[in-house]
Amino acid sequence: MCKVLGAEDSLVQVLVSLCRILQEAWLCFEGLVTLCEQSCSQGPMCIIFFKFDPRPVSKNAYRLILAANRDEFYHRPSKLADFWGSNNEVLSGLDMEEGKEGGTWLGISTRGKLAALTNYLQPRQDPDARGRGELVTHFLTTDMDSLSYLKKVSAEGHLYNGFNLIAADLSTEKGDVICYYGNRGEPEPVVLAPGTYGLSNALLETPWRKLCFGKQLFLEAVERSQALPKDVLIAQLLHVLNNDEAQLPDPAIEDQGREYVQPFLSKYAAVCVRCPGYGTRTNTVILVDADGHVTFTERSMLDKDPSCWETSTHEFKLQS
Repeated sequence: MCKVLGAEDSLVQVLVSLCRILQEAWLCFEGLVTLCEQSCSQGPMCIIFFKFDPRPVSKNAYRLILAANRDEFYHRPSKLADFWGSNNEVLSGLDMEEGKEGGTWLGISTRGKLAALTNYLQPRQDPDARGRGELVTHFLTTDMDSLSYLKKVSAEGHLYNGFNLIAADLSTEKGDVICYYGNRGEPEPVVLAPGTYGLSNALLETPWRKLCFGKQLFLEAVERSQALPKDVLIAQLLHVLNNDEAQLPDPAIEDQGREYVQPFLSKYAAVCVRCPGYGTRTNTVILVDADGHVTFTERSMLDKDPSCWETSTHEFKLQS
């Protein structure tokens, strides 16, 4: 004999089914967080676009336009960009992770020293390797020129997990010099020719789809730079940095990251990364004009909340 369910019984069954669905959804979410944390154990996986022309023909042109994202765990402590150093001559954010305090991913000094770091995506990390953030802070506070510093770093490259390092000497009088070294690439650093470059978590200019896509958006903004008010140009570059369209498929990322990148590939394959508990935390735009005037704009996530951001701008003139 069939049992006829009353309204109360039906409601109970609906609630039980709903609870089961919510429980499964929560387990799925927890699993994604765990996988993302395991896969993102690489640390900061940033992206940088920059164009430099040491001797711009037009007075309205910029010697350097740089736009960069810092991707990191939301819970990792750090300081917002501000001046620091013996004479408050260095401007950067700072890592405050225990044991790695004082490292940074991107900074510039009033003396014209600029450095930027990205990690190299690799399946396994050496937990005993030296912290890579020190590579930037050491250059920003040293008297060594960029090429000599990177040659010194290249001799010690084996002590670190994979990284890419941009180091520059910006001088209104002598001309700007920008150099590059990656410890998973050629053994010697190189001096870069004036032009436009993209750097993510492979070697410089490796054509990952998200890098090529972002670089094209960056170029479109840069080509209009002389005709745009500075604040409009900065806004457009920030818009580029917050593009979250996944550029898939990308066999190059999959080949390099292997199974470790698979759980969050659909999020990681975008200029702006958004994973549970991990992603793009900081957007930075640096402009240096023909006279050596620097505009440093940082947009930072607040309180580990991807919907809450603060934008600050610092301006100064290079002393060199």
